[in-house]
Amino acid sequence: MQGVTLFAPEHHEPLAAPPWDESRARAGISELVRDAERALTPEALWPKHPLDGDVRAVPSAKSLWVGAAGMLLGLDYLGREGAVERERSYASAAAALHASYLEEPDRGLVVPGLLSGEVGVLLAAWRLACESKAAELLAERVRGNIENPQHELFHGAPGTMLAALHLWEETGEERLRDLVRDNVDYLWSQWRRDPEYGCHLWIQYRGGRLIRSIGAGHGFASNVHSLLRSEELLDDARREELHRRAAETAGTLAVWEDGLPNWPTSADPYWAAEQPIRVQWCHGAPGLITSLAGLARTPETDALLAAAGELVWRAGPLAKGPGLCHGTAGNGFAFLALANRTGDDAWLERARVFAMHALGQAERARAELGRGRYSLWTGDLGVAVYLWQCLSGWQGMPVLDVL
Repeated sequence: MQGVTLFAPEHHEPLAAPPWDESRARAGISELVRDAERALTPEALWPKHPLDGDVRAVPSAKSLWVGAAGMLLGLDYLGREGAVERERSYASAAAALHASYLEEPDRGLVVPGLLSGEVGVLLAAWRLACESKAAELLAERVRGNIENPQHELFHGAPGTMLAALHLWEETGEERLRDLVRDNVDYLWSQWRRDPEYGCHLWIQYRGGRLIRSIGAGHGFASNVHSLLRSEELLDDARREELHRRAAETAGTLAVWEDGLPNWPTSADPYWAAEQPIRVQWCHGAPGLITSLAGLARTPETDALLAAAGELVWRAGPLAKGPGLCHGTAGNGFAFLALANRTGDDAWLERARVFAMHALGQAERARAELGRGRYSLWTGDLGVAVYLWQCLSGWQGMPVLDVL
């Protein structure tokens, strides 16, 4: 693709962080978790933040992305990892969450999605409350979503199949393995050679439009990640083809300026004009890095991902805030992925600098508003998970890679 301006400087802010301090990072994790615990109520769980949608329409969200399911899974993960000491059990809240979601879904309509729908809520109920009924319903919803034409992480099968994958990895049940394989087979069948670009892409049906999305939130990168997570179910030939196709497409769709690459939101010029190029996890280089970090090591792929990491560093922290989906912590996860892929501690050092900046952003926002932002993917808890992995090492993106 032809080169364009790689990012909008006004979407970023100067890096202003104290040196990496392990004790401050641990204290930051503890404070973010304790604030989340203090804000939890039996009636409303966590109040929705104004930046996460109309609080008058739905005062408390339930989804993984901006709601209680993500908060519960994030708190459980940090507790099991030993990042903080558990002070309470969340099993009862998780067990009641599905009924609450059906009564008042986040977007006014029950949808099957992982990050934004019922499957994510059921995943939290299964993980924290050990509910067999939740596992059964989850498997049903995943199977019913296989041929969803959205072909993306939030709503489509590339997302919901990850929930089935977590269940299979935990239980080893053959029926769950078969369910994941069926998802893989259908997703593979939709990954077709694009006549315009000469590489392989998916087409997403979103909002009444057909779109060739690229990023980790809604397109090519997220779909490849789901296949990479499931690649032990592939035969050798398909596994090799997965790595070849993904590397080829990432290279073909990259846009370059001054020796650095980024990726537009879509391969469709009309959509890219409406949604300008960005440097954030859901759209742009950070999500491409975290999604494709498991690709086979080749000089070309290594060089592409390293140059993309350099772009993320030069662009700087995001002015939108500290979160994962479109914030500083999400961008910093790209450095952790590169540190794990290459063994180069320089990437870890950069990740930790971004971690200190993200923690400062979270603290300032809470002081200004008098409250935290209680969500895993857009708010403070995602920062806590990021801080923990800067201490303990890359484990992957929450929910997508680790529960």
